[in-house]
Amino acid sequence: MEYSLEPLPKEEVIAAIERRGPVRIPMLMNIWWGEGLEEQHGARLDSLFRYPTDVVMEGFRFPPVEYPWYDPEARGKIGHDSGGVLWDWRYLDDYIATLPDYNAPGLSDATKLYVDDARAKNLYYIFSKWGLFFEPCWGLRGMQNLMIDYYENPDLIHKLNDALCDNTCGLIRRAAKDFQPNGFWSSDDLGHQQQLMMRPETFREFLLPYYKRVGKTCKEFGMHFWLHSCGDNTEIIEDLIEAGVNVFHPVQKHAMKEQEIAAKYGDRMTFLVGFDVQDKIVNGTPEEVRAEVRYLMDTFDRPDGGMCIAAGNGIVGGTPFENIEVFLDESVRYGYEHRAKMNGVKR
Repeated sequence: MEYSLEPLPKEEVIAAIERRGPVRIPMLMNIWWGEGLEEQHGARLDSLFRYPTDVVMEGFRFPPVEYPWYDPEARGKIGHDSGGVLWDWRYLDDYIATLPDYNAPGLSDATKLYVDDARAKNLYYIFSKWGLFFEPCWGLRGMQNLMIDYYENPDLIHKLNDALCDNTCGLIRRAAKDFQPNGFWSSDDLGHQQQLMMRPETFREFLLPYYKRVGKTCKEFGMHFWLHSCGDNTEIIEDLIEAGVNVFHPVQKHAMKEQEIAAKYGDRMTFLVGFDVQDKIVNGTPEEVRAEVRYLMDTFDRPDGGMCIAAGNGIVGGTPFENIEVFLDESVRYGYEHRAKMNGVKR
């Protein structure tokens, strides 16, 4: 069948998320270049921008922040996981005071260019803020410290998450006032390859209440709540639905059981399904890549919708150019074909 490379209008993305029968499975975070890819393929990658990305995603731009109490060299810091600017809890109030001012004049100026472009093209606009609760705390405290904090410093963790939540909800309200986004996107890598980073009970005690506040704020302003979380999130999908997460990314290959997830939750959560960037797109043949796109769409797309497609994460160096092109091409081609079949349209 014939198909268009034009981006979908925002109404079709909304139809996919809200299960109202879109004409094509939406594509976003599909042209996502990771480490080493541009060095490998150079300007050749520019030709792939002929394929659609169906949303505009942009957040606020903040100036760099100085933390006068933090000297990584004096602390002997080696690596992200050893601890960040909140290496000592006595600086908690100082850190909270540095969080972005969501009432600041001019906060929306740089973002406005992207939103105006989305509006002019009738595209779905996502207001983004990478790093929700677990990721920022991990960066601020270091992974080992944070895992101990859940047991030894629960009140301080709640105080930090409460401040992060207030700030995030304030930014969402500011974006709603200035731009009326269609969705809000954030990230919290809650899983690793085999399970959650923490016990589900720990998530429910220290993170879920704040997720619910974000979800409530999104709902108040008519935004879909999009969440990226790598790894195995199976044990808390029900909690994320309860918190108001509308779209989950990526349902990571080899970490989550795709058919079980689609069957159990696909009527209540939309999945931005991430293509396997660890193995299939790197090591597969072009036909295997095409077959994998079709398998994902056959698995997750329902008669009324409920699926979008993306790269699972950044596509990294070592990935054959042809496989990237095939992934994008089949996502458009079969995205139309599958929806035509689901919508009962004979071509």
